[in-house]
Amino acid sequence: MAYWLFKSEPNTWSWDQQVAKGEAGEQWDGVRNYQARNNMRKMALGDKGFFYHSINEKRIVGIVEVCAEAHPDTTDDTGKWECVDIKAVEPVKNPITLEDCKNHPTLSEMILVKNSRLSVQPVSDEEWAIICEMVGVKP
Repeated sequence: MAYWLFKSEPNTWSWDQQVAKGEAGEQWDGVRNYQARNNMRKMALGDKGFFYHSINEKRIVGIVEVCAEAHPDTTDDTGKWECVDIKAVEPVKNPITLEDCKNHPTLSEMILVKNSRLSVQPVSDEEWAIICEMVGVKP
């Protein structure tokens, strides 16, 4: 299993909206960055991810799971872009911020810290375990 981080502006797509989609989940559409698209192409069913509210909040608020592998993004007319579907698994008990990650000795090398603009990014096994402990969920 691989781990990921999905960033969203809460006024565009929030954790509450993701939760409301239930077991069916929702496509992670609208991504127009080649690196983020290529990350989604690597995802497999059951991969887990952090749901991250960007902009003002800058914090991890939930855990999601990939429920459909890469497929054409229905919001794209060009045929270049793909997306995965994700479903909410659980909220985190203690949301952690970008600052928390920057200040943690191991997490300071995370892609979230080094390339915070990338909307879909991998998370290492070690980073996943550390963050799960910090946010109060089982890895």
